Amino acid sequence: MSVEAKVGTFVLACLLLLGITIYYVGNNQLGSHMTPYKTYLRYAGGVAPGASVLFGGITAGRVTAVRPWSEDPTRIEILLQVRQGTPVNENSVAKLGSVSLMSSPALSITTGTRDARRLDAWQVIPSQETLSVDDMTRKLATLTDSADGVISDVRRDLKDITGKASTLLTNLNEVSGPANRMQVARLLQQMNSLIATESPKIDRIADQITAVSSHADSAIQKAGPLLDHTDAAISNANSTIDQLRGPIADDLAQLQSTMKQAKSMMAAIQTLVQANDYNISETVENLRIATENLDQLTDQVKQEPWSLVRIRQPKDRKVPQ
Repeated sequence: MSVEAKVGTFVLACLLLLGITIYYVGNNQLGSHMTPYKTYLRYAGGVAPGASVLFGGITAGRVTAVRPWSEDPTRIEILLQVRQGTPVNENSVAKLGSVSLMSSPALSITTGTRDARRLDAWQVIPSQETLSVDDMTRKLATLTDSADGVISDVRRDLKDITGKASTLLTNLNEVSGPANRMQVARLLQQMNSLIATESPKIDRIADQITAVSSHADSAIQKAGPLLDHTDAAISNANSTIDQLRGPIADDLAQLQSTMKQAKSMMAAIQTLVQANDYNISETVENLRIATENLDQLTDQVKQEPWSLVRIRQPKDRKVPQ
């Protein structure tokens, strides 16, 4: 075998060994078994196939495809693969991110919640839009324009405040002039003399307050037994009330039973009166007739008292001619 053939064989063997090494290293880094998912964004932010997929900030997979969605071209479909066993759940959110400021864009997936359902292969991971650089530039420009107006207003207000502060300082200088300082000194001197004059009175008042406090303490000590007796009286009253509560409750129960019996008796009497209403009316009518007959008999006896003795009524006397 020539030297060229040996060199070629060695190079091929080295390339094969390098490919096998790269394959195994890639499988060890990303896992031999990958789970595919997909998500949708309106702004991809430069994410390309092969970009890293971060789960909770940890490299967990890579992006396999980035393309406009066939069903809605206004959205970008991103296909990705993560290591099998990565706990992607229905509350996880996919958004644009990066490992550092100088690194290439990556797809970041939040960890979601513990009790959320795990997503199966090829299911859609919920997404959240990220502000693009253009959007941030526009907002900064708007903020700058607004800041110019605010700065102008602040400058105008600052001038007014400066003028008012100068006036205030001038007034303070006038107030703190020599004449005012002398008046303040005299006022302090008068206060000192007043305190020196009234100090004995203040001491006497303090002594009186102390004496009153001591008397109050003794009064409180004397009131202690009275309070104890009051507590005992209240306890006795409570025990008496407890003793009388049972008999009073029994009496009330008996009274309630008596009231029920009286109500039932009144109902029976009312029923009896309603049942004999016709008989009572007839009896009253008979009594009225008997009374009228008795009145007629009385009138007749008054007019003809002999009718009580004679059986026959005498003939009427003839009127003389």
